Amino acid sequence: MGNLIEWYEFGVYGYFATIIAARFFTPEGGSEAEALVKAYASFALAFFFRPVGAALFGRLGDRVGRRPVLILVIVLMTGATTLIGALPTYAQVGALAPWLLTFLRVLQGLSAGGEFGGAVSVMTEFAPPGRRGLYGSWQSFTVALGLLGGAGAAALLATVLTERQLADWGWRLPFLLTLPLGLTALWLRLRLDETPAFREEHDVERPPVRQVVGAIALGAGRIMGWAAAGYTFLVVLPSYLQSTLDASFRQALVATVLANLGFAATIVPAGLLSDRVGRRPVMLTGAVLVTVLAVPLLNLLQDTGTSQTVKGVAVCAAGAVVGLMAGPGPAMLAELFPTTVRYTGLGLAYALSNAVFSGCAGLIITKTVERTGNVDIPGYYAAATCAVSVLALVKSPGRKAG
Repeated sequence: MGNLIEWYEFGVYGYFATIIAARFFTPEGGSEAEALVKAYASFALAFFFRPVGAALFGRLGDRVGRRPVLILVIVLMTGATTLIGALPTYAQVGALAPWLLTFLRVLQGLSAGGEFGGAVSVMTEFAPPGRRGLYGSWQSFTVALGLLGGAGAAALLATVLTERQLADWGWRLPFLLTLPLGLTALWLRLRLDETPAFREEHDVERPPVRQVVGAIALGAGRIMGWAAAGYTFLVVLPSYLQSTLDASFRQALVATVLANLGFAATIVPAGLLSDRVGRRPVMLTGAVLVTVLAVPLLNLLQDTGTSQTVKGVAVCAAGAVVGLMAGPGPAMLAELFPTTVRYTGLGLAYALSNAVFSGCAGLIITKTVERTGNVDIPGYYAAATCAVSVLALVKSPGRKAG
């Protein structure tokens, strides 16, 4: 539930990026392109606070327990996200508006950084032998549910409201919906037991810092492609289709929903398969496919002669390929670290990779397309990062955690 809320909000922010840009980053006379870049800069800033949150909350989680820290981060995330829905706009309070939004994005980044490491630790430490891939995949599956929930909320509002209503006040509703979701997640976490692995091993001597840092770097490299391709195809796509290919808001959201459906459909099966054949073969398959097919897929979307049905199948397939990396990813990260540093280690690997390659995806793609005029940039970005992940996945870690 906590992970679902986190990605629901990040998805909503991405889907409404053009509206948020106009409401918070466009003073009278400012350009729309400049405002969108600033909105994505705020988006990226939250991601760069994720590693800070991963280090801060991860250290607490490895010392005092997974349960109390997970309770703390869900309260922080829910409060910050709900308040975004109540913020005054630039027209109401001037230059204070983007600063207030950015402050809440920072709080979200801190709490999101503490979410993943704790949640995956709980999932994998409760998993029966031979089922870490399946249990860990549910963490990635809730990413898909959160993004789908955000896309669904945006699509519903775009259907029942006029463009004026959506821009004036309708965009606030998905953020305010976080409050009941967060209270539900809090209730569940208050009933959560501490993991047996933490109770048994948290006093065991911790591994050398050098070994932990090496595992963090390797883990970040292995999920780099997942982070970059996931955000390119699942979150940045709506704004790209609108600003670059002149698609309507509704068309862009339909494409995003299809991509996220494909993503959701393969995550749990990929996690289950990784329990049988190993994490790396499944993740390698996804990374190689994105490396080879990202640019041709984008060319297909750009081709005005391609039918909408074919384009829909293509974006759904793109999401499905990303799911091959996301399904085994959490278990793979958990197995790189022993129990005593697992919350911190896997949280930092995930947060660092997402800070650089997810958080900056919208900013990098939007600015580079604007400057170069090359509409293939998103494909090159996804392909290049997945190529690096292929190399990291081929490399064996020095040890396997218990």
